[in-house]
Amino acid sequence: MHQKATRDLIDWLGYAGLLPFAGLAMLLWLVSADLHPFVALSLAAYGAVIVSFLGGIHWGIGLRYAATETPGHAFHLVWGVVPSLLAWVAMLMPAYAGLPLLGLVMVGCYAVDRKTWADAGLSHWLPLRLRLTVVATLSCLLGAAGT
Repeated sequence: MHQKATRDLIDWLGYAGLLPFAGLAMLLWLVSADLHPFVALSLAAYGAVIVSFLGGIHWGIGLRYAATETPGHAFHLVWGVVPSLLAWVAMLMPAYAGLPLLGLVMVGCYAVDRKTWADAGLSHWLPLRLRLTVVATLSCLLGAAGT
């Protein structure tokens, strides 16, 4: 696959990944109260999966660094589990509190990525990450407000 085609695919997959965020956040404002727990849990679970994925990216970076004995691998390996742990805590909370926590973790993940991705050669993905983070975070916050 050519580099442009790969970048286009990654963009498309990233934006498609926002559909559950936006759709479920919107549903929380539209469905009857008896469906709120199911929709809120669905949004929180999806957010937790995405937050865990964001941590997993750092495991990939850390493993690549460790294989070449590049300094910094320990940070990536440790940081890589933090988002998953925080997502787990968010899942244990009621949606009105867990969804904002997930949004905060997404912003934190982006902040860490801004500081670390350049060294890993990934800084060209930061504009996409910012757009995805903004929409996902706003979806979590709007979803929490709708509960």
